[in-house]
This record gives sequence, C-alpha cells and structure tokens, in this order.
Amino acid sequence: MAAEGSKHGRAGQNHCVYILSCADDTLYTGYTARLNERVELHNAGKGAKYTRSRLPVRLIYSESFPDKPSALRREIELKKLKRSEKLKLIEEGLPPEGCNTRDP
Repeated sequence: MAAEGSKHGRAGQNHCVYILSCADDTLYTGYTARLNERVELHNAGKGAKYTRSRLPVRLIYSESFPDKPSALRREIELKKLKRSEKLKLIEEGLPPEGCNTRDP
C-alpha cells in the first residue's frame, strides 16, 4: 500500500517513509528520497545493516511527503508503533488522519 502526496524539491525527488517485509518476517521502517532505488539497494545487501542478513526484502507500505522534515517526523512515529499496529496500518492501506492520501 502506498500513500502519496505531491512531489516537491528537486526533479524526481519524493520524500518517502517505507516499511519492508524481511525474509525472517520482521518489518523494517526507513526514509528515502528515492524509493525504488533504496529497495534495490536493500536487496543488493547495500542498504541498512539490519536488512543485510534478512534478504530478500519486499516493499509493503510507503507514504510520500512534500519535504524531508515531514517524512522524518513520520518515520519516527512509525518506528514507535508496535508490530501489530504497523500490520493494522498496512492492512487498512490508509495512513492515519493528517497524512497523505492512498494510491489507488
């Protein structure tokens, strides 16, 4: 599921917070300005240290923000959630009130 806002900043740059499902069934939450490239880096073993030993990873959720500070604030919020709360968010496919709208 992906939530998306408008793109701002440099051309082609979109500030995203994302959740990956790892091979060991754990979840990883991160921030990037280039979502597709970042997921590829994770799967190449060049992403976060956490995901290197848990490959392959699969993108299961993302939210897009107009600027980096907003995305980083949301990343902190998501990292504070319990696993069950993250799974509920993913299953519902809708970010909480105040976040961007969901992709169709």
